[in-house]
Amino acid sequence: MTHTPSSFLRTLCFTLLAAIVLSLPLHATAQEAAPADAPAATATTQAKPAEKPLTDSEKKEAIDAADAITTFDPAKQVGYAKPWQMYYQPASSPVMKQVEPLHDAVLYIITAIVLLVLGLLIYICLKFNKRANPKPQTFTHNKTIEIIWTVVPILILVGIAIPSLRIHYKAYNNETIISNPDLTIKVVGHQWYWSYEYPEQGIAFDSNLTADKDLRQDEPRLLSVDNAVVVPVNKVVRVQLTAADVMHAWALPAFGVKKGAIPGRLNETWFKAEKEGIYYGQCSILCGKQHGFMPIKIIVVNDEQFAAWVKGAKLKFASNDALQFAALTH
Repeated sequence: MTHTPSSFLRTLCFTLLAAIVLSLPLHATAQEAAPADAPAATATTQAKPAEKPLTDSEKKEAIDAADAITTFDPAKQVGYAKPWQMYYQPASSPVMKQVEPLHDAVLYIITAIVLLVLGLLIYICLKFNKRANPKPQTFTHNKTIEIIWTVVPILILVGIAIPSLRIHYKAYNNETIISNPDLTIKVVGHQWYWSYEYPEQGIAFDSNLTADKDLRQDEPRLLSVDNAVVVPVNKVVRVQLTAADVMHAWALPAFGVKKGAIPGRLNETWFKAEKEGIYYGQCSILCGKQHGFMPIKIIVVNDEQFAAWVKGAKLKFASNDALQFAALTH
């Protein structure tokens, strides 16, 4: 059987026509399915109404509200060092509330050991001096005493190490808490001031020491700053730390927090403030000639005040270019 050119063309045309006819139902089905998805996409778009831009008066009102929250009030000071203070600042975090009993227990143990050794020295001096004991004993060691003074210190150290390691793990290495924070703050140490960022809120600012001439009445000297950190109460705050030049250390005694800010390294810690108020800390490592001029000020507020501060802080620091780029000029 042979095929002529005309028969081959007829076969080819018939095949193409059949393919077009068979594909029409599939194309129609696809077109029918498309409108079903379109309303869903439209509904998703409509679920996010465009934010109405704030007027100048509304912006000023928001910034004033944020400034009012950070305005110094002596009655709100909770965590700060008082003149002639002999003990810790009031504990305001779960970690610090566990550190205090451990500190007290270790202090009692140390005191007992010092008194015991002092008593033994006094007893030996009185009992075995040349006049009271002219004929000394001839033995050089006692096996029972040697076992006691070897085993007892080991037991004491183990008794201190177990609760100490437990608190250390909870305070600095608890990945469960650090990985699920309510708020994250980035801290960068500079010579000699701190920079703070709220990545999720889009806020960034520098915090410098308040000069003596700008201090308000009863505002603590060398502890006050121009821009304080604001955090909500009873929320887990993750703190990520690093430094831009030399090593610093970010320390808040009332929260039991002390973590190194090291160039080229990102450290993490956390705290949970359990009481509203103003808390102070300082750089706790010798970082340079103005090491003592790097205070830390944290204001703990309720959720409504924190939301109001975030709203105003976004506008305040976004409109202050000189402040945002202060790090480049120091």
